[in-house]
Amino acid sequence: MRPTVRDVAALAGVSPKTVSNVINGGVPVRPDTRQRVEAALAELDYVPNLSARGLRNGRSGTIALALPDLGTSYSAELARAFVELARGHGWAVQIDQTGSDPAREIDLISRARAHLVDGLVLNPVTLGESVVANGRGLPPTVVIGEVEPQDMDQVHVDSFAAGRDVGRLLIATGHRRIVLLGTSDDSFRTASSETRHEGHRAALREAGLREDPTLSIAVGSWSTSAAAAAMSRFLDQHGSPDAVFCFTDSMALGVLHVLADRGVRVPEDVSVVGFDDIEEASFAVPSLTTVSFDKRAIAEAALTALERRIEDPDAPRIVQVVPHHIVERASVAPRRG
Repeated sequence: MRPTVRDVAALAGVSPKTVSNVINGGVPVRPDTRQRVEAALAELDYVPNLSARGLRNGRSGTIALALPDLGTSYSAELARAFVELARGHGWAVQIDQTGSDPAREIDLISRARAHLVDGLVLNPVTLGESVVANGRGLPPTVVIGEVEPQDMDQVHVDSFAAGRDVGRLLIATGHRRIVLLGTSDDSFRTASSETRHEGHRAALREAGLREDPTLSIAVGSWSTSAAAAAMSRFLDQHGSPDAVFCFTDSMALGVLHVLADRGVRVPEDVSVVGFDDIEEASFAVPSLTTVSFDKRAIAEAALTALERRIEDPDAPRIVQVVPHHIVERASVAPRRG
């Protein structure tokens, strides 16, 4: 027969409540006691009965995390942080991809309402098309990213300030023809791109500079390949800029590849800045200057907010901003001449 909590407790010489505390991680347990319980769990090959637990407390023990594009390094690093930290909250994580398709968000909402998941962490692309637009009638939900729904908990990085900080850095180091890669157009519009673009505009205004529309490059997706193709077209039409501010590190890697392939030196001829500080950024050639922030802090803040929202659906709204800073590496140098 399947071993029970009582079987584990008997083998470890503790109470069933202590076994539950070790499994769920909600209450501190002395290290020696935890070690005995974990040894008993392993010896008996104990597997929690999540179905029975759900029947008792009306919860599944699972939450859903929906990101726009699981193919990016940023999404992989963020999802890993959620999975690792959710365990401490007693949750498993169901990961999904929404892109910019509201139908996928609706499907997640339906699953939550059917009690297949206890709550949702969503990263919408745009507010107008998202199910979080009005925030009404939703199950426990936390939004991460720049979309700002009313009456819903949100965790995000201040992309406006980050975009302004990058602009200030490049302007202070003598760059004037600064390409923005990843801006919005009528075919692909995101809250992230518009917020980062506005931050860059603020830096230009501070410096008394006018924005050149030809330096804004919209792409159909924020992928390495799309960025490389867009950068190639720009170089063919306009020649080399002073600098390129890419709205993600994945796009910056594509830009670095194109510039190297054409014999354009980074940073001697063109400086390049990314956003997200993914692991590959420090190993790029040259290493990539980028906007950095703690992805684990985003995950922990969102999980804590979701736990609070599940326990108290009427709690006041929380908006938490995770600090950012610019990591200066070898891809930026003062502009000469």
